[in-house]
Order: sequence, then C-alpha cells, then structure tokens
Amino acid sequence: MASLPMSRFNWRAAICLATLLSFGAVDACAQTYGIGHAVDARVLAPWNIDVAADGAGLPAGHGSVRRGAQVYAQQCAACHGGKGEGKPADQLVGGRGSLSSANPVKTIGSFWPYATTLFDFINRAMPYNAPKSLSADDVYAVSAYLLHLNGIVSGDAVLDATSLAAVRMPNRDGFVEDSRPDTANVACRHACSSNAASSR
Repeated sequence: MASLPMSRFNWRAAICLATLLSFGAVDACAQTYGIGHAVDARVLAPWNIDVAADGAGLPAGHGSVRRGAQVYAQQCAACHGGKGEGKPADQLVGGRGSLSSANPVKTIGSFWPYATTLFDFINRAMPYNAPKSLSADDVYAVSAYLLHLNGIVSGDAVLDATSLAAVRMPNRDGFVEDSRPDTANVACRHACSSNAASSR
C-alpha cells in the first residue's frame, strides 16, 4: 500500500482514530470527524472483567471445593489431568519447594503469588476451547478445588470475593522488585539530562 505524502497526512485524524481504538475521548472524534460513538456502559461491562491482586474487580458469587471438583472434571481434566498433574496442558498441582532446585515445577501451589489471579485467568481464558463460558460461581468453585488440591484451602472451603482475596499463597513473598534496567544504560531516577550527558 502506498504511503501518503507527509503534507497530506492528517495527524489529528490519526490521533482521533488511535483514541477511538483505546475507548477514550470518543465523543470529541465523533463530533469532529463524524465517526464512532461513545461506548455504552452495558456493552462495555462484559469486557470489564479484570481482577487485581488485592481482589478488586472480583464479581459476586461463590463456589465450593465440592462443586469445583465436578466442574473441573467436566471442563478442565481433559487438558490438565484428573488431579491437575498436567498433560497435555500445564501441570497445576504440586511442585512445592522445587523453585530453588535445578528443575523447578511452577504450579498454582508452588509459584503463583495471589489466588485472585487464578480466578482472573480461569475467568478470562478457560476452558481453552470456550473461554469466558464459565459462570462466576463455577470459576470460584474451580479456583477453590485447585487451591484445595494444592493444600492451600480445606476440603469444605467455599470461596467468594472476600475469602478468595484473603487466601495467602505459599509463594506470596517469592517475588521481589528487580531494579536492574532493561538496557545497558545507567538507570535514570532524577536529573536525567545531566546523567545522560555524563554517561556518553
């Protein structure tokens, strides 16, 4: 496709289009260029499903370990094994104490720092052949079952937004901030222009 000459390229239109794609300032673009419209909150709601580590964004609902075993058998076992042992998909259970070994096994119980991210991932991406098809109750239940298989919650546990956010994962403190820069340049914290000049 031939590119437009720079003199004919409308930067304001391009910025509006980029803004449209990111759901911001849509009304201004619609008024200026006659394209797009504001996204209705009801249309956006089914996509606004992210869950933060502290549990913000968890929906209403609840699920038991017992119900989770049933949902897991129907929706998850074919890929993750009958008890989360893996094959053909990832192993979900086991691996505790292996992270510092030569062959670490990264599972929900050995690696994940927050139980809330378990809900978030299952809710958004599982089952593999039908993502977003499970109800909130079923996602809570599968989360409870997998946490139980990893020895983190009891067999009679029932999880909801409050109790799931309160679960303390075994590897909660296993993640640390890495302050190393992504490049070989000196990391700049303040007075960056002078630091950049002195590092040349």
